[in-house]
Amino acid sequence: MARSRPRVWLVAGCAALLLWASIAQLVAVGRLLVLFGLAGGAPAPSPPPSSLPPPPPRIYKSNGYLQISCNGGLNQMRSEICDMVAVARLLNLTMVVPELDKRSFWADQSNFGDIFDVRHFITSLRDEVRIVKRLPKRFDTTNSSIILEMPPVSWSDEKYYLHQILPLFSKYKVIHFNKADARLANNGISTELQLVRCRVNFHALKFTPQIEALGNKLVRKLRDKGSFVALHLRYEMDMLAFSGCNHGLNPEESEELKRMRYAYPWWREKEIDSKAKRSEGLCPLTPEETSLVLKALGFQKDTLVYIAAGEIYGGEKRLEPLRTAFPKLVRKEMLLDSEALRQFQNHSSQMAALDFIVSTASDVFLPTYDGNMAKLVEGHRRFLGFRRSVLLDRQKLVELIDLYNSKTISWENFISSVQEVDRGSVVQPSCRRKLENKPKEEDYFYANPHECLANSSLCTGTKDTVIAR
Repeated sequence: MARSRPRVWLVAGCAALLLWASIAQLVAVGRLLVLFGLAGGAPAPSPPPSSLPPPPPRIYKSNGYLQISCNGGLNQMRSEICDMVAVARLLNLTMVVPELDKRSFWADQSNFGDIFDVRHFITSLRDEVRIVKRLPKRFDTTNSSIILEMPPVSWSDEKYYLHQILPLFSKYKVIHFNKADARLANNGISTELQLVRCRVNFHALKFTPQIEALGNKLVRKLRDKGSFVALHLRYEMDMLAFSGCNHGLNPEESEELKRMRYAYPWWREKEIDSKAKRSEGLCPLTPEETSLVLKALGFQKDTLVYIAAGEIYGGEKRLEPLRTAFPKLVRKEMLLDSEALRQFQNHSSQMAALDFIVSTASDVFLPTYDGNMAKLVEGHRRFLGFRRSVLLDRQKLVELIDLYNSKTISWENFISSVQEVDRGSVVQPSCRRKLENKPKEEDYFYANPHECLANSSLCTGTKDTVIAR
């Protein structure tokens, strides 16, 4: 009897081993079925969004205080804040909560805390940078001997900030950057600092609970109707005036936009050849041009299209061709009652934040111009797992549109030509295109922050960082 016990244990052990092997086989087969969509139920999930590694420990001895005044619209200011947090981290500075632009075309009087969650911004970056809501009272803001006001040089790298800016803190307690647009290079920046920019962009800059709630409500209302396209129709007065694009406008409208361009001194380019600019692809598509392109790309008449933009120049009359082609054309004002929007009206940056939330959540994102919002939404959609974004080649498209409108090519030829142009327009994992000494022409960091994405290992050329002590 004693001799048979080891045999019993051996048989039991073998049986258990076979049972577990069988279960493992079944699980593996089940996973394969789900992976290839052969099993019932929901399809295989999309690839997970990118994740960022935790930051290295921060040095808590501060070299001084950094104040910044942002300039531009919401998305330009967003990138500026990310850049300046990275600079504060590099130089080991205490940062004051940024001041937003109140003097631009939009005249939005919103403060940082009206758009972003201040507490979350400060606490989420506590391991990166010390951030305070305001300068300590001991600093006299009118005393030029302790506070230096200056704009940093555009598209600067780490060496500039370490060698030109950091030494200034031996004389001044506070430096106030009165301009912050494009003051940090796209490339040639250490991976550690690029990751700081991403942690600010994707985690620290969280909208206020009120904006988040209303933005998510918009998304739910659209989802209830089915899948939808977020169309960033950048056909607004400020863009047309700034760019000098007047294709399709009457003489009175063109003159109105020209007067506006001259009224704003920081818009440096005054006399603009609209026709030449359009042929180079530097003008936003008109609503009529957009309707032709969408139809040629195969979007059906019943497609739900959300206009992620401010007031369209020319109003409903100019939107008529687009609405005729796509009757399910909606705006936030159509989906939300006036009471819900009341607190955001006359605050263009807060309204833009709602459009940002909808655009990052949409099934398809399609901008008609590659401005700051288009670029930052593209970067966010890459980070969220490469949701479908369509970036139009306007230079080729306007040429085809003119050929079709002049009856030089048929509708069938127009469709095939547009679809041929579109082949490379859907955003795919890639590395940023770098152009030596041409930062404005190369790929923008925030449109493709590849250092922070799942495909980062494919992109080489990074370097080690130097953090100021």
